[in-house]
Amino acid sequence: MQEKKVSLFKMISFTVCGIVVLDTFVAPAAMGVSSITVWLLTALLFFIPYGLINAELGAAYPEDGGIYLWVKRAFGEFQATLVAWFYWVNVAFWMPAVFIAFSWWFSLAFAPNLGVWPSAGLAIAMCWLVVYIGIRGKDLSITVTNIAAIMKVGVLLVFGILGVVYYAKNGAANDFSPAAFKLNFNFDTIAFSSAIVYNLLGFELISSIASEIDNPGKNIPKMTVLAGVLIAALYIVGTFGVLVAIPAEAIDPLDGFFHAIKELCSVFGAGQTFAFSSIIAVTLLTLVSNMISWTLGGVEVLDEAEFTKYTKVLGHKNKKYGTPDYSYILMGVISTGLIVMNFALGESANEAFWTILSFSFLVFFLPYLWLFPAAIKLRITDSKTERPYKVPGGMPGLIISGVLGFAFISLGIFLLFFTGEGFDPLYHGTLIIGTGLTTIFGVYLYKKSQKSIKQSLKKAN
Repeated sequence: MQEKKVSLFKMISFTVCGIVVLDTFVAPAAMGVSSITVWLLTALLFFIPYGLINAELGAAYPEDGGIYLWVKRAFGEFQATLVAWFYWVNVAFWMPAVFIAFSWWFSLAFAPNLGVWPSAGLAIAMCWLVVYIGIRGKDLSITVTNIAAIMKVGVLLVFGILGVVYYAKNGAANDFSPAAFKLNFNFDTIAFSSAIVYNLLGFELISSIASEIDNPGKNIPKMTVLAGVLIAALYIVGTFGVLVAIPAEAIDPLDGFFHAIKELCSVFGAGQTFAFSSIIAVTLLTLVSNMISWTLGGVEVLDEAEFTKYTKVLGHKNKKYGTPDYSYILMGVISTGLIVMNFALGESANEAFWTILSFSFLVFFLPYLWLFPAAIKLRITDSKTERPYKVPGGMPGLIISGVLGFAFISLGIFLLFFTGEGFDPLYHGTLIIGTGLTTIFGVYLYKKSQKSIKQSLKKAN
């Protein structure tokens, strides 16, 4: 029986689910209406070039592994190992933050008196739900993310529609005159542009399961264009809704989404509580689905790395589903530990926890430092491979796209260190030491695999 392939629609849904993040897209709106201009410029200068490069690589190399495979072909196994390891570590450290936000929003909307440990239990339960779905296999993960993508599109469209209705009924909380869209080139603009880049990453996720895609040479480029346009439009529509409801100076980066939708739902009058509760319920489900898509991508990328074949934990496969179950379980263990730390230490843990989250952001950016140079090198050194799609503009077009992508990622990394408040031993120490230890462990895993390979060859001879 022929295995059912992932269709174009499912590819678009999976990518939309992975890239569109409802809990973090609000932060740039603190700039005011000019944030819409920043979204547009970042989409033009980063998102489009980044998407085009992923379209070329995904179409040319329709094999599982995605970014790991591309870097391996360009720079060899060692650097590809680091990329796969960084990719997986980021997801393991990011998941607890998502589900702490989940439990916080759930408490605000449905259970104001929910205690500390019930909140922690809810966050931990969501982590293990994601682990369970991941272990069950790709089909279930893709099905869930397809449904969630429709929910995300719906939520952001509701933001836009309610924004228009609210504006007509109450006016806007911010000035939407043409002058308000003008950019001020200052540190905040640059910093929030970096935050927007973070919200736009994930095009390569679908290529982690490229062998299961229907006609990847044709459909990956199509998916990139269609999903890219949809994602950029949705983020801008959502930002418009936020800015209609809340003054820019009052927007909270963490809870801005929650308070914005609550204010917008006031247009329903007596039905506002039901409308608000329904939207928040759907939003909470999308947070779960977002982690399903990223855990699938992170685990699949890592599973293709050579060293996992010689690592008992990361290389272990579930007997029933054939998935890297221990890799998922280890993610769950790390996430559970960080959640317990956050809730056990209370307010005193906030600084430490968000420092760890910043560390995960840094590790998240690192693999992309290899992605853009890999695309350029492979076009030069691997001319024999057929490319069903190429970045427009020939080699100059590819180089410009690669340089722009690399520059934005480098800027994002720099801004994680440059906080404008001087050196903080806890914050900067965690970023430097944490990244160093993560890199050292990745090198160790690579060297261990190489030693195992040599021993296997000796036994064979």
